[in-house]
Amino acid sequence: MAEITAQLVKQLRERTGAGMMECKTALQEAKGDLSEAETVLRKRGIASAAKKATRATQQGLIAGYIHPGSQLGVLVEVNCESDFVARTEEFQQLVHDIAMQIAAADPQFIRREDVTQAVLDKERDIQRDRALAEGKPEKIVDKIVEGRMSKFYEEICLLDQPFIKDNTLTVGQLIATKIAKTGENITVARFSRFKLGERDQAGE
Repeated sequence: MAEITAQLVKQLRERTGAGMMECKTALQEAKGDLSEAETVLRKRGIASAAKKATRATQQGLIAGYIHPGSQLGVLVEVNCESDFVARTEEFQQLVHDIAMQIAAADPQFIRREDVTQAVLDKERDIQRDRALAEGKPEKIVDKIVEGRMSKFYEEICLLDQPFIKDNTLTVGQLIATKIAKTGENITVARFSRFKLGERDQAGE
């Protein structure tokens, strides 16, 4: 077990933004392993975020991101509980990162619950036909389809996508770490992604 030095605690604080005592406890639990301690803190942050999920978020920011070349742009609204948190540099950075994520990864929905039944049915049919065409036994096809649906959610749901700056985190987990740090609930309310030459039904 590595010695829990002040330097190790400081390193973990810099990486996670968690408090000194939280970092020390996480390092003790992880037997001095910095990466493992970071995972411990993330899990706690996610648990803490879940408790705040029902709290109203009526403050926040609307931010834009224009990709270099000016042919791709994003507008996103991210909410928090207070104007104080909305004005912090950390919250503003989070909103900017989410806008960049939307530009890079092109999600279609914010969360799994937003995916329409028609989209789900179509994808399940595609994956079922694919599994059968691969010669998979009928009795395990449904299990294979559900496994592939998880991957599908990662592609189309913002909160399930691996974060572009750190793919060990999903965007949902990133937001959870910020909830734990700010002590406020944070939600993504809506977004629009514009690509030059593309038209959706509303833009026709």
